[in-house]
Amino acid sequence: MGPIDYLIVEFPGKREPGSGLPLFLDLVDRGIVRILDLVIIRKEIDGTIVRVDLAELSPELAVFNGASSGLLDQHDIDNAAAIIDRDSAAGLLVYENRWAAPFVQALRHEGAQLIATGRIPLNAVLAQLDATEPASTGA
Repeated sequence: MGPIDYLIVEFPGKREPGSGLPLFLDLVDRGIVRILDLVIIRKEIDGTIVRVDLAELSPELAVFNGASSGLLDQHDIDNAAAIIDRDSAAGLLVYENRWAAPFVQALRHEGAQLIATGRIPLNAVLAQLDATEPASTGA
C-alpha cells in the first residue's frame, strides 16, 4: 500500500469543483490515487451542516458514494464543518498514493523504515521561490 493522505477543500459560495473534477477523476482512472473516503458537506447560511449525496454533484462522482475506509469519521467531518465558512461547501478526501506503493514495498523489503513525513505548505514554497528568484533586469 502507498502512503495515505487527506485533504479538505473549501468551495466558497457552494461552488462546484468545475475543471478540477475531470483532473481528479483522471488520477483515479489512471490508478495514481485510490479513494478511501470521500465526503462532501455544505454549511448553510444558518450554520446547518448538510452531507451532500455525491450523485447530486456529478454522475461521475456517484461511484464514490459510500466510499468509507473508516479513516474519516464523524469527528473529522465535524472538525471540517467547524472551519469552513457559512454558505460554503467542502470536500473531505482520504486517498492512497498508489504510484508510490511499489517504491514503498521495495524499501520495506530491504528493511527500510519511514521515520518522518510531512508536507511543506504551498505558500511557504512560493515565498521561498520568490525570495530566491533572481531580480529581473528591466530593459
